[in-house]
Amino acid sequence: MEIIAQYGPWFIGLALVFGLFMTWGVGANDLANAMGTSVGAKALTVKQAIVIAAVFEFAGAVLAGGSVTSTVRSGIINPAGLAENPEFLVYGMLASLLAAGFWLMMASYKGWPVSTTHSIVGALVGFGMVGIGSESVNWGQVGSIVASWVVSPLIGGILAFTLMHSVRALILNQEDPFQAARKWGPYYIFFVGFVISLVTIKKGLTHLDIEISSTNSFLLSIGLGILTALAGGILLRRAKRDLEAEKDQRFSSVEKVFAPMMIFTACAMAFAHGSNDVANGIGPLAAVVSIVGSGGEILQKSGLPLWVLLVGGVGIVAGLATMGYRVMKTIGTRITELTPTRGFCAELAAASTVVLASGTGLPVSTTHILVGAVMGVGMARGIGALDMGMIRKIVMSWVITLPIAGVLSAIFFFVLRFIFG
Repeated sequence: MEIIAQYGPWFIGLALVFGLFMTWGVGANDLANAMGTSVGAKALTVKQAIVIAAVFEFAGAVLAGGSVTSTVRSGIINPAGLAENPEFLVYGMLASLLAAGFWLMMASYKGWPVSTTHSIVGALVGFGMVGIGSESVNWGQVGSIVASWVVSPLIGGILAFTLMHSVRALILNQEDPFQAARKWGPYYIFFVGFVISLVTIKKGLTHLDIEISSTNSFLLSIGLGILTALAGGILLRRAKRDLEAEKDQRFSSVEKVFAPMMIFTACAMAFAHGSNDVANGIGPLAAVVSIVGSGGEILQKSGLPLWVLLVGGVGIVAGLATMGYRVMKTIGTRITELTPTRGFCAELAAASTVVLASGTGLPVSTTHILVGAVMGVGMARGIGALDMGMIRKIVMSWVITLPIAGVLSAIFFFVLRFIFG
Protein backbone atom coordinates (compact mmCIF):
# COMPACT_ATOMS: atom_id res chain seq x y z
CA MET A 1 0.00 0.00 0.00
CA GLU A 2 2.90 2.33 0.84
CA ILE A 3 4.38 1.97 -2.65
CA ILE A 4 0.99 2.67 -4.26
CA ALA A 5 0.63 5.88 -2.23
CA GLN A 6 4.22 6.96 -2.90
CA TYR A 7 4.40 6.28 -6.63
CA GLY A 8 0.73 6.50 -7.61
CA PRO A 9 1.15 9.42 -10.08
CA TRP A 10 4.15 7.65 -11.65
CA PHE A 11 2.11 4.47 -12.13
CA ILE A 12 -0.73 6.42 -13.78
CA GLY A 13 1.74 8.21 -16.07
CA LEU A 14 3.46 4.98 -17.09
CA ALA A 15 0.09 3.29 -17.64
CA LEU A 16 -0.93 6.15 -19.94
CA VAL A 17 2.28 5.93 -21.99
CA PHE A 18 2.29 2.12 -22.13
CA GLY A 19 -1.45 2.08 -22.88
CA LEU A 20 -0.91 4.41 -25.83
CA PHE A 21 1.92 2.15 -27.01
CA MET A 22 -0.25 -0.97 -26.74
CA THR A 23 -3.26 0.58 -28.49
CA TRP A 24 -0.90 1.90 -31.17
CA GLY A 25 -0.02 -1.76 -31.74
CA VAL A 26 -3.72 -2.68 -31.88
CA GLY A 27 -4.21 -0.12 -34.66
CA ALA A 28 -1.06 -1.09 -36.55
CA ASN A 29 -1.97 -4.79 -36.52
CA ASP A 30 -5.56 -5.62 -35.58
CA LEU A 31 -7.36 -2.72 -37.25
CA ALA A 32 -5.09 -3.04 -40.27
CA ASN A 33 -6.56 -6.54 -40.73
CA ALA A 34 -10.08 -5.18 -40.97
CA MET A 35 -8.99 -2.60 -43.56
CA GLY A 36 -6.65 -4.91 -45.47
CA THR A 37 -9.30 -6.72 -47.51
CA SER A 38 -10.81 -3.45 -48.79
CA VAL A 39 -7.38 -2.08 -49.70
CA GLY A 40 -6.22 -5.33 -51.30
CA ALA A 41 -9.39 -5.51 -53.38
CA LYS A 42 -8.72 -1.92 -54.55
CA ALA A 43 -12.12 -0.80 -53.23
CA LEU A 44 -10.24 1.71 -51.05
CA THR A 45 -6.82 3.33 -51.19
CA VAL A 46 -4.61 3.19 -48.08
CA LYS A 47 -5.34 6.87 -47.38
CA GLN A 48 -9.09 6.34 -47.69
CA ALA A 49 -8.90 3.32 -45.39
CA ILE A 50 -7.04 5.37 -42.78
CA VAL A 51 -9.63 8.19 -42.95
CA ILE A 52 -12.56 5.77 -42.65
CA ALA A 53 -10.87 3.92 -39.80
CA ALA A 54 -10.00 7.16 -38.02
CA VAL A 55 -13.65 8.23 -37.99
CA PHE A 56 -15.44 4.94 -37.37
CA GLU A 57 -12.85 3.25 -35.15
CA PHE A 58 -12.64 6.28 -32.89
CA ALA A 59 -16.42 6.59 -32.79
CA GLY A 60 -16.78 2.92 -31.91
CA ALA A 61 -14.13 3.11 -29.20
CA VAL A 62 -15.50 6.23 -27.53
CA LEU A 63 -19.26 5.73 -27.99
CA ALA A 64 -19.48 1.98 -27.32
CA GLY A 65 -16.06 1.00 -26.06
CA GLY A 66 -17.17 0.20 -22.54
CA SER A 67 -18.41 1.68 -19.27
CA VAL A 68 -17.31 -1.16 -16.99
CA THR A 69 -14.31 -3.46 -17.42
CA SER A 70 -12.85 -6.27 -15.36
CA THR A 71 -9.60 -5.27 -13.67
CA VAL A 72 -8.17 -8.67 -14.47
CA ARG A 73 -8.76 -9.21 -18.15
CA SER A 74 -10.47 -12.36 -19.47
CA GLY A 75 -10.11 -14.39 -16.27
CA ILE A 76 -6.56 -15.33 -17.24
CA ILE A 77 -5.05 -14.82 -13.79
CA ASN A 78 -6.42 -14.88 -10.23
CA PRO A 79 -4.98 -11.95 -8.21
CA ALA A 80 -6.22 -13.26 -4.85
CA GLY A 81 -2.66 -13.84 -3.67
CA LEU A 82 -1.74 -10.16 -4.17
CA ALA A 83 -4.04 -8.58 -1.59
CA GLU A 84 -1.02 -7.74 0.59
CA ASN A 85 1.12 -6.59 -2.35
CA PRO A 86 -1.20 -4.77 -4.80
CA GLU A 87 1.82 -3.04 -6.32
CA PHE A 88 2.76 -6.40 -7.86
CA LEU A 89 -0.48 -6.32 -9.87
CA VAL A 90 0.37 -2.78 -10.99
CA TYR A 91 3.84 -3.93 -12.10
CA GLY A 92 2.21 -6.87 -13.88
CA MET A 93 -0.34 -4.78 -15.77
CA LEU A 94 2.32 -2.25 -16.80
CA ALA A 95 4.64 -5.08 -17.88
CA SER A 96 1.80 -6.70 -19.84
CA LEU A 97 1.01 -3.47 -21.72
CA LEU A 98 4.67 -2.91 -22.56
CA ALA A 99 5.30 -6.54 -23.58
CA ALA A 100 2.21 -6.77 -25.79
CA GLY A 101 3.05 -3.39 -27.33
CA PHE A 102 6.62 -4.48 -28.18
CA TRP A 103 5.46 -7.75 -29.74
CA LEU A 104 2.77 -6.00 -31.80
CA MET A 105 5.34 -3.46 -32.98
CA MET A 106 7.70 -6.23 -34.12
CA ALA A 107 4.91 -8.23 -35.77
CA SER A 108 3.52 -5.16 -37.53
CA TYR A 109 6.99 -4.25 -38.82
CA LYS A 110 7.24 -7.74 -40.33
CA GLY A 111 3.69 -7.46 -41.69
CA TRP A 112 2.49 -10.42 -39.61
CA PRO A 113 -1.23 -10.30 -38.71
CA VAL A 114 -1.14 -11.57 -35.10
CA SER A 115 -3.87 -11.41 -32.47
CA THR A 116 -3.78 -8.46 -30.09
CA THR A 117 -6.00 -10.41 -27.69
CA HIS A 118 -3.53 -13.29 -27.59
CA SER A 119 -0.64 -10.85 -27.19
CA ILE A 120 -2.12 -9.37 -24.01
CA VAL A 121 -3.18 -12.82 -22.79
CA GLY A 122 0.36 -14.17 -23.26
CA ALA A 123 1.74 -11.14 -21.41
CA LEU A 124 -0.69 -11.67 -18.51
CA VAL A 125 0.27 -15.36 -18.30
CA GLY A 126 3.97 -14.45 -18.19
CA PHE A 127 3.42 -11.96 -15.39
CA GLY A 128 1.10 -14.33 -13.51
CA MET A 129 3.65 -17.15 -13.50
CA VAL A 130 6.56 -15.06 -12.19
CA GLY A 131 4.63 -12.55 -10.09
CA ILE A 132 2.07 -14.79 -8.37
CA GLY A 133 2.78 -18.40 -9.34
CA SER A 134 1.75 -20.83 -12.07
CA GLU A 135 -1.26 -21.91 -9.98
CA SER A 136 -2.74 -18.42 -10.48
CA VAL A 137 -3.03 -18.96 -14.25
CA ASN A 138 -6.33 -20.25 -15.62
CA TRP A 139 -4.81 -22.91 -17.86
CA GLY A 140 -8.23 -24.02 -19.11
CA GLN A 141 -8.76 -20.58 -20.63
CA VAL A 142 -5.28 -20.67 -22.17
CA GLY A 143 -6.09 -24.08 -23.68
CA SER A 144 -9.27 -22.65 -25.22
CA ILE A 145 -7.20 -19.88 -26.81
CA VAL A 146 -4.78 -22.40 -28.31
CA ALA A 147 -7.77 -24.34 -29.71
CA SER A 148 -9.08 -21.13 -31.29
CA TRP A 149 -5.99 -21.03 -33.54
CA VAL A 150 -7.69 -23.83 -35.46
CA VAL A 151 -11.37 -23.03 -34.85
CA SER A 152 -11.28 -19.33 -35.79
CA PRO A 153 -9.74 -19.51 -39.27
CA LEU A 154 -11.60 -22.74 -40.06
CA ILE A 155 -15.06 -21.23 -39.46
CA GLY A 156 -14.18 -18.01 -41.27
CA GLY A 157 -12.62 -19.91 -44.17
CA ILE A 158 -15.56 -22.28 -44.65
CA LEU A 159 -18.08 -19.43 -44.61
CA ALA A 160 -16.01 -17.32 -47.05
CA PHE A 161 -15.60 -20.36 -49.34
CA THR A 162 -19.39 -20.88 -49.29
CA LEU A 163 -20.16 -17.21 -49.96
CA MET A 164 -17.69 -17.11 -52.85
CA HIS A 165 -19.37 -20.12 -54.44
CA SER A 166 -22.79 -18.49 -54.01
CA VAL A 167 -21.54 -15.37 -55.81
CA ARG A 168 -20.14 -17.58 -58.54
CA ALA A 169 -23.41 -19.49 -58.95
CA LEU A 170 -25.83 -16.56 -58.69
CA ILE A 171 -23.77 -13.90 -60.48
CA LEU A 172 -20.51 -14.82 -62.19
CA ASN A 173 -21.82 -17.92 -64.02
CA GLN A 174 -24.96 -16.20 -65.30
CA GLU A 175 -25.45 -15.17 -68.91
CA ASP A 176 -25.35 -11.48 -67.94
CA PRO A 177 -23.21 -11.20 -64.77
CA PHE A 178 -23.66 -7.42 -64.51
CA GLN A 179 -27.47 -7.58 -64.39
CA ALA A 180 -27.26 -10.55 -62.02
CA ALA A 181 -25.01 -8.50 -59.71
CA ARG A 182 -27.53 -5.65 -59.67
CA LYS A 183 -30.34 -8.15 -58.99
CA TRP A 184 -28.69 -10.10 -56.15
CA GLY A 185 -26.57 -7.26 -54.75
CA PRO A 186 -29.31 -5.88 -52.44
CA TYR A 187 -29.73 -9.34 -50.86
CA TYR A 188 -26.03 -9.49 -50.05
CA ILE A 189 -26.18 -5.92 -48.75
CA PHE A 190 -29.10 -6.92 -46.52
CA PHE A 191 -26.99 -9.71 -45.09
CA VAL A 192 -24.14 -7.24 -44.49
CA GLY A 193 -26.43 -4.77 -42.71
CA PHE A 194 -28.05 -7.55 -40.67
CA VAL A 195 -24.77 -9.13 -39.57
CA ILE A 196 -22.94 -5.88 -38.75
CA SER A 197 -25.98 -4.56 -36.84
CA LEU A 198 -26.13 -7.77 -34.85
CA VAL A 199 -22.39 -7.55 -34.06
CA THR A 200 -22.75 -3.96 -32.86
CA ILE A 201 -25.96 -4.51 -30.87
CA LYS A 202 -24.90 -7.77 -29.21
CA LYS A 203 -21.27 -6.86 -28.50
CA GLY A 204 -20.97 -3.07 -28.73
CA LEU A 205 -24.01 -1.87 -26.81
CA THR A 206 -23.44 -4.29 -23.94
CA HIS A 207 -20.65 -1.95 -22.78
CA LEU A 208 -23.22 0.81 -22.42
CA ASP A 209 -26.01 0.38 -19.89
CA ILE A 210 -28.42 -0.63 -22.67
CA GLU A 211 -30.16 -3.97 -22.30
CA ILE A 212 -31.70 -5.38 -25.49
CA SER A 213 -33.11 -8.91 -25.51
CA SER A 214 -31.94 -11.44 -28.09
CA THR A 215 -35.32 -11.35 -29.86
CA ASN A 216 -35.38 -7.57 -30.07
CA SER A 217 -31.74 -7.53 -31.20
CA PHE A 218 -32.62 -9.94 -33.99
CA LEU A 219 -35.69 -7.94 -35.10
CA LEU A 220 -33.86 -4.63 -34.92
CA SER A 221 -31.01 -6.07 -36.99
CA ILE A 222 -33.49 -7.30 -39.63
CA GLY A 223 -34.98 -3.79 -39.84
CA LEU A 224 -31.56 -2.20 -40.20
CA GLY A 225 -30.63 -4.82 -42.78
CA ILE A 226 -33.71 -3.94 -44.87
CA LEU A 227 -32.88 -0.22 -44.67
CA THR A 228 -29.31 -0.96 -45.71
CA ALA A 229 -30.53 -3.09 -48.64
CA LEU A 230 -32.86 -0.30 -49.85
CA ALA A 231 -30.06 2.27 -49.70
CA GLY A 232 -27.66 -0.18 -51.36
CA GLY A 233 -30.16 -0.94 -54.11
CA ILE A 234 -30.29 2.75 -55.01
CA LEU A 235 -26.50 2.86 -55.04
CA LEU A 236 -26.21 -0.23 -57.23
CA ARG A 237 -28.62 1.18 -59.83
CA ARG A 238 -26.12 3.99 -60.38
CA ALA A 239 -23.38 1.53 -61.32
CA LYS A 240 -22.53 1.94 -65.01
CA ARG A 241 -21.58 -0.87 -67.31
CA ASP A 242 -18.13 -0.61 -68.91
CA LEU A 243 -18.35 -2.48 -72.21
CA GLU A 244 -14.77 -1.64 -73.18
CA ALA A 245 -13.35 -3.07 -69.95
CA GLU A 246 -15.51 -6.19 -70.33
CA LYS A 247 -13.70 -7.03 -73.56
CA ASP A 248 -10.52 -7.64 -71.53
CA GLN A 249 -12.14 -8.86 -68.31
CA ARG A 250 -15.68 -10.24 -68.45
CA PHE A 251 -16.41 -9.44 -64.81
CA SER A 252 -14.97 -5.90 -64.66
CA SER A 253 -18.44 -4.32 -64.50
CA VAL A 254 -19.46 -6.79 -61.77
CA GLU A 255 -16.46 -5.73 -59.69
CA LYS A 256 -17.63 -2.11 -60.00
CA VAL A 257 -20.94 -3.17 -58.44
CA PHE A 258 -19.20 -4.82 -55.47
CA ALA A 259 -16.68 -2.02 -54.80
CA PRO A 260 -19.17 0.35 -53.08
CA MET A 261 -20.52 -2.59 -51.05
CA MET A 262 -17.01 -3.10 -49.65
CA ILE A 263 -16.80 0.52 -48.54
CA PHE A 264 -19.82 -0.08 -46.33
CA THR A 265 -18.34 -3.21 -44.81
CA ALA A 266 -15.08 -1.35 -44.15
CA CYS A 267 -16.92 1.40 -42.24
CA ALA A 268 -18.97 -1.08 -40.25
CA MET A 269 -16.02 -3.34 -39.43
CA ALA A 270 -14.01 -0.35 -38.17
CA PHE A 271 -16.85 0.75 -35.86
CA ALA A 272 -17.42 -2.79 -34.61
CA HIS A 273 -13.68 -3.23 -34.00
CA GLY A 274 -13.51 -0.01 -32.01
CA SER A 275 -16.52 -0.92 -29.87
CA ASN A 276 -15.43 -4.52 -29.27
CA ASP A 277 -11.64 -4.74 -29.19
CA VAL A 278 -10.53 -1.46 -27.65
CA ALA A 279 -10.72 -3.17 -24.22
CA ASN A 280 -7.81 -5.43 -25.20
CA GLY A 281 -5.56 -2.40 -25.18
CA ILE A 282 -7.00 -0.41 -22.30
CA GLY A 283 -8.02 -3.21 -19.88
CA PRO A 284 -4.68 -3.25 -18.01
CA LEU A 285 -4.58 0.57 -18.12
CA ALA A 286 -8.01 0.67 -16.46
CA ALA A 287 -6.78 -1.84 -13.86
CA VAL A 288 -3.84 0.38 -12.88
CA VAL A 289 -6.11 3.44 -12.65
CA SER A 290 -8.51 1.48 -10.44
CA ILE A 291 -5.82 0.16 -8.06
CA VAL A 292 -4.13 3.54 -7.65
CA GLY A 293 -7.49 5.31 -7.29
CA SER A 294 -8.63 2.91 -4.55
CA GLY A 295 -5.37 3.27 -2.62
CA GLY A 296 -4.25 -0.29 -3.35
CA GLU A 297 -7.54 -2.20 -3.18
CA ILE A 298 -7.93 -4.82 -5.94
CA LEU A 299 -11.49 -4.54 -7.28
CA GLN A 300 -12.96 -7.11 -9.66
CA LYS A 301 -14.94 -4.42 -11.51
CA SER A 302 -14.41 -0.71 -11.79
CA GLY A 303 -15.72 2.27 -13.70
CA LEU A 304 -14.00 3.01 -16.99
CA PRO A 305 -13.25 6.76 -17.26
CA LEU A 306 -13.93 8.44 -20.60
CA TRP A 307 -10.31 9.62 -20.87
CA VAL A 308 -9.16 5.97 -20.89
CA LEU A 309 -11.41 5.30 -23.90
CA LEU A 310 -10.01 8.43 -25.58
CA VAL A 311 -6.48 7.11 -25.05
CA GLY A 312 -7.54 3.84 -26.70
CA GLY A 313 -9.14 5.61 -29.67
CA VAL A 314 -6.16 7.93 -30.27
CA GLY A 315 -3.61 5.11 -29.98
CA ILE A 316 -5.47 2.79 -32.36
CA VAL A 317 -5.91 5.43 -35.08
CA ALA A 318 -2.24 6.51 -34.75
CA GLY A 319 -1.09 2.90 -35.12
CA LEU A 320 -3.06 2.35 -38.31
CA ALA A 321 -1.87 5.63 -39.82
CA THR A 322 1.84 5.06 -39.11
CA MET A 323 2.47 1.34 -39.63
CA GLY A 324 -0.85 -0.29 -40.53
CA TYR A 325 -0.01 -0.38 -44.22
CA ARG A 326 2.41 -3.28 -43.67
CA VAL A 327 -0.24 -5.65 -42.30
CA MET A 328 -2.81 -4.34 -44.79
CA LYS A 329 -0.43 -5.34 -47.57
CA THR A 330 -0.10 -8.87 -46.16
CA ILE A 331 -3.86 -9.40 -45.79
CA GLY A 332 -4.74 -7.66 -49.05
CA THR A 333 -2.12 -8.95 -51.49
CA ARG A 334 0.23 -11.61 -50.09
CA ILE A 335 -2.15 -14.43 -49.13
CA THR A 336 -4.18 -14.49 -52.35
CA GLU A 337 -5.19 -12.02 -55.06
CA LEU A 338 -8.29 -10.11 -53.98
CA THR A 339 -10.97 -8.42 -56.08
CA PRO A 340 -14.05 -6.57 -54.74
CA THR A 341 -16.18 -9.75 -55.00
CA ARG A 342 -13.61 -11.85 -53.12
CA GLY A 343 -12.87 -9.13 -50.57
CA PHE A 344 -16.58 -8.62 -49.96
CA CYS A 345 -17.07 -12.34 -49.29
CA ALA A 346 -14.06 -12.39 -46.93
CA GLU A 347 -15.26 -9.39 -44.88
CA LEU A 348 -18.84 -10.65 -44.72
CA ALA A 349 -17.64 -14.11 -43.64
CA ALA A 350 -15.44 -12.60 -40.93
CA ALA A 351 -18.27 -10.46 -39.55
CA SER A 352 -20.67 -13.41 -39.61
CA THR A 353 -18.19 -15.60 -37.75
CA VAL A 354 -17.85 -12.95 -35.03
CA VAL A 355 -21.65 -13.06 -34.56
CA LEU A 356 -21.63 -16.86 -34.37
CA ALA A 357 -18.75 -16.82 -31.89
CA SER A 358 -20.36 -14.21 -29.65
CA GLY A 359 -23.54 -16.28 -29.51
CA THR A 360 -21.78 -19.56 -28.64
CA GLY A 361 -18.99 -18.21 -26.45
CA LEU A 362 -16.17 -19.56 -28.63
CA PRO A 363 -12.83 -17.88 -27.76
CA VAL A 364 -12.00 -16.63 -31.25
CA SER A 365 -9.67 -14.00 -32.67
CA THR A 366 -10.82 -11.42 -35.22
CA THR A 367 -7.37 -11.56 -36.81
CA HIS A 368 -7.46 -15.33 -37.25
CA ILE A 369 -11.01 -15.18 -38.62
CA LEU A 370 -10.04 -12.60 -41.26
CA VAL A 371 -6.98 -14.55 -42.34
CA GLY A 372 -9.07 -17.73 -42.56
CA ALA A 373 -11.73 -15.89 -44.58
CA VAL A 374 -9.16 -14.56 -47.06
CA MET A 375 -7.77 -18.10 -47.38
CA GLY A 376 -11.33 -19.36 -47.94
CA VAL A 377 -11.98 -17.10 -50.92
CA GLY A 378 -8.58 -18.12 -52.30
CA MET A 379 -9.42 -21.81 -51.90
CA ALA A 380 -12.59 -21.23 -53.95
CA ARG A 381 -10.21 -20.85 -56.92
CA GLY A 382 -8.04 -23.80 -55.89
CA ILE A 383 -5.13 -24.21 -53.48
CA GLY A 384 -2.75 -22.91 -56.15
CA ALA A 385 -4.28 -19.44 -55.64
CA LEU A 386 -2.81 -19.30 -52.10
CA ASP A 387 0.73 -18.27 -51.16
CA MET A 388 1.51 -21.20 -48.84
CA GLY A 389 4.88 -19.73 -47.85
CA MET A 390 3.22 -16.58 -46.50
CA ILE A 391 0.54 -18.64 -44.76
CA ARG A 392 3.22 -20.71 -42.98
CA LYS A 393 4.86 -17.49 -41.73
CA ILE A 394 1.51 -16.19 -40.45
CA VAL A 395 0.69 -19.44 -38.63
CA MET A 396 4.15 -19.49 -37.05
CA SER A 397 3.64 -15.92 -35.83
CA TRP A 398 0.37 -17.04 -34.17
CA VAL A 399 2.09 -19.92 -32.38
CA ILE A 400 4.94 -17.83 -30.96
CA THR A 401 2.73 -14.90 -29.85
CA LEU A 402 1.85 -16.31 -26.41
CA PRO A 403 5.38 -17.40 -25.35
CA ILE A 404 7.15 -14.28 -26.66
CA ALA A 405 4.65 -11.92 -25.01
CA GLY A 406 4.91 -13.98 -21.81
CA VAL A 407 8.71 -13.88 -21.65
CA LEU A 408 8.81 -10.15 -22.39
CA SER A 409 6.21 -9.50 -19.70
CA ALA A 410 8.16 -11.50 -17.11
CA ILE A 411 11.34 -9.52 -17.89
CA PHE A 412 9.56 -6.16 -17.69
CA PHE A 413 7.85 -7.20 -14.44
CA PHE A 414 11.21 -7.80 -12.75
CA VAL A 415 12.63 -4.54 -14.14
CA LEU A 416 9.67 -2.54 -12.76
CA ARG A 417 9.83 -4.37 -9.44
CA PHE A 418 13.54 -3.53 -9.17
CA ILE A 419 12.97 0.14 -10.03
CA PHE A 420 10.09 0.77 -7.63
CA GLY A 421 10.69 -1.99 -5.05
